[in-house]
Amino acid sequence: MARTRAFDTDEVVRAAREVFWTWGYDAAAMPELERSTGLGRSSLYNAFGSKRGLFDAAVQSYLDEVVRPRLAALAAAPTGAEGLRGYFDSIAEAVLGSAGGQQRGCLLLAAASGRSGQDDEVRSAVDAYRAEVTGAFAAALLRDVPAAGDGASAARVADGARLLFALLTAGMALARINGEEAAATLRAAADFTGPLAPC
Repeated sequence: MARTRAFDTDEVVRAAREVFWTWGYDAAAMPELERSTGLGRSSLYNAFGSKRGLFDAAVQSYLDEVVRPRLAALAAAPTGAEGLRGYFDSIAEAVLGSAGGQQRGCLLLAAASGRSGQDDEVRSAVDAYRAEVTGAFAAALLRDVPAAGDGASAARVADGARLLFALLTAGMALARINGEEAAATLRAAADFTGPLAPC
């Protein structure tokens, strides 16, 4: 008879997510994951297969519970500019309000900065994140542009979305070093959306 799990998988994944978010994949030690989740190594491996399986679940949790709700709010805003401002402001506030003053930036970017950045699956996950966020930025910019169907306007929107993602990435990288400057960079991205809109 199979043994039923005596733990909440979502809670375990969220606890592990905090460890990976703080330390990145490479530096997240199994003893810390065990302490954080309250489960022993064998239970974690039985549930997730490996540290990598637990990380993959944490990444999915991060996308579903942290990234995508902000993208949904961006899409639901009355205008693209309001959505972008709200998006960047919410991230700036999160950076400044990090628990215990611990600045973490982006879980995916933290993971890609170590040796795991050479892992094809990690690179693929980060690139899919880039494409999803950049696509949401482009859609927001397009909402405020009448008749943006011509090639020049479409190219300008694509360039604007890339530039906004670059500012997001810069802010998330700075979050680990200087939270105030990270928040200022993120808010500058929100202020910069007007000039990015195609003529």
